[in-house]
Amino acid sequence: MRLLLVEDDSMIGESVLDLLRAEQYAVDWVRDGDAADTALRTQDYDLVLLDLGLPRQDGLSVLRRLRARRSRVPVLIATARDALAQRVEGLDAGADDYVVKPYEMDELLARIRALLRRASGRAEPVYEHQGVCINPATREVTVNGEPVVLSGREWAVLEPLLARPGLVLSRAQLEEKLYDWKHEISSNAVEVYIHGLRKKLGADLIQNVRGVGYLVPRA
Repeated sequence: MRLLLVEDDSMIGESVLDLLRAEQYAVDWVRDGDAADTALRTQDYDLVLLDLGLPRQDGLSVLRRLRARRSRVPVLIATARDALAQRVEGLDAGADDYVVKPYEMDELLARIRALLRRASGRAEPVYEHQGVCINPATREVTVNGEPVVLSGREWAVLEPLLARPGLVLSRAQLEEKLYDWKHEISSNAVEVYIHGLRKKLGADLIQNVRGVGYLVPRA
């Protein structure tokens, strides 16, 4: 999953960035409203963690511009503005959820996972296909009921494919799940992780579509 962190406080930003990357999310961090607006116009994200008190452009303005473009990306507001009227204003502007600073990191992660599940249209956060079962909330993986350990990047490749059987994802789309702006992308990274997944989960689970990308076939 690729997230955009919009936070101007360096100490908070560093802490949240480390937390999210430890959870194997790819994260881009910007520190003002103009940079956030540019990122949201030029990149695809699975979720935005948005502060409101930003330089150059307020977070609510960023949010309103985003929704005016009919983007449905989940937005979690994280701010010190804890008055009821301000929370209502943020939600009415198009935010999906709201967490007040200072927040517990476990709560932040739980809210992020819940929004990602909701955006995927899942009441229950479980995917199952040909004996392979994954739980995005816990990142547990089993094959025919037996637990399998995946690396964070193997998970990042597997989850979007297994979530959408029959849909072809290009190598570039999968690469976006692995890296953020600060990482270089090796030319064969996706192939390496898919090879590892096939060894652990079965050779036929992920199929090549020559010249296009990869898919998990429909059951």
